[in-house]
Amino acid sequence: MSISFEIEASHRAARLGRLTTPHGVVETPVFMPVGTVASVKGVSQDILEELGVQILLGNTYHLYLRPGVEQVRRLGGLHRFMAWSGAILTDSGGFQVFSLNELRKVTEEGVAFRSHLDGSSHFFTPESAMEAQIGLGADIIMAFDECTEHPAGRERARQSMELTLRWAERSKKYFKAHKDEVPWATDRMGPDAPVRGRERELAAAAVRQIADGKIAELRSAEQVRTPAPTVSYHCTQALFGIVQAGMDLELPQESAERTIEAGFPGYAIGGLSVGEPRALTRDVVEATLQHLPADQPRYLMGVGTPEEIVEYAGLGVDMMDCVLPTRAARHGLLFTSEGRVSIKQARYAGDQTALDPNCRCRVCQRYSRAYLRHLYAANEVLAQVLNTVHNLSFYLDTMRAVRHSIALGNKVQLFPGE
Repeated sequence: MSISFEIEASHRAARLGRLTTPHGVVETPVFMPVGTVASVKGVSQDILEELGVQILLGNTYHLYLRPGVEQVRRLGGLHRFMAWSGAILTDSGGFQVFSLNELRKVTEEGVAFRSHLDGSSHFFTPESAMEAQIGLGADIIMAFDECTEHPAGRERARQSMELTLRWAERSKKYFKAHKDEVPWATDRMGPDAPVRGRERELAAAAVRQIADGKIAELRSAEQVRTPAPTVSYHCTQALFGIVQAGMDLELPQESAERTIEAGFPGYAIGGLSVGEPRALTRDVVEATLQHLPADQPRYLMGVGTPEEIVEYAGLGVDMMDCVLPTRAARHGLLFTSEGRVSIKQARYAGDQTALDPNCRCRVCQRYSRAYLRHLYAANEVLAQVLNTVHNLSFYLDTMRAVRHSIALGNKVQLFPGE
């Protein structure tokens, strides 16, 4: 088994589901914070647990460059490396390679590119992207795709779709042959096990801890912490296919049908958030969703604002990720139930009220807008930390409210009752 997905309730197109992964259950619709290099910028894992994060996103391109896939694999995979016991999804690196623009060259075999760190030359293929993601050991991994620029004509969009479909077949073939090489995918500690040496010792110790009941579960009424990741050793990773049709509204059906024909346990909608108008993004998403299987998870990559994640959950998207809450926080832009707040503005210098009176996060319960504005103006690192904690809390609370609305059979909206 890799994953299982159950729909527990629905309201119109919106779905309330449970996605069971090797490292835990994820309630959907879900927002996945982005931990690009095995870290959500400025926020420690214990706080992520406190916020109720169920699944994180890591980036293969960045982890491949630093610290290196082999290093992470030797240390037991991403979960053990970053001391995170929940689920993890890694993208294939296709979008990041696409963003390199002048530093890449796409061929049938793969993508040649230069590192943004030191200019060194590298080459990604569907096979090497799978090898990297297997070594990183995320619960859900993505097929390697080509991301189409915007604007792009119909012929360019079709070429990209066809290449992505061929790469999907190659990704699946490699994954099928090597899926047992994931760092945690064994319950056998003998000489034939995929894990070796120190990895086998760590895995065996984890199994003993689980059996002895020594892994801590509840540290307080508010917070769950597990010192070591726990996992079902009978599970493997899940490889999702990516529906990639550019902005041509006539291609999503063909792309979806042919990707589904290849056969994956879940499907992502990719190639968006590349500079196209938001209205066009919505049109492409809506055109694609109607052709995806109703009983499998649907992942919309790289979206979006609070309003957008609510809108897409209402359309039937189950999983979303975006750097916006963390990136905006570092630039002083905060999301609240009363609208967006640019905390850098001088008008907040004497404001003693909470950032968001309707928010129960640790930031809003303790600090004033005046103090948050002072930290930002003083260029204190704490400003980025507190701002990020609040924005993540707002996004996660938004998804909780969406799930609650679906369970009650109510309309999915950003602020219920409006």
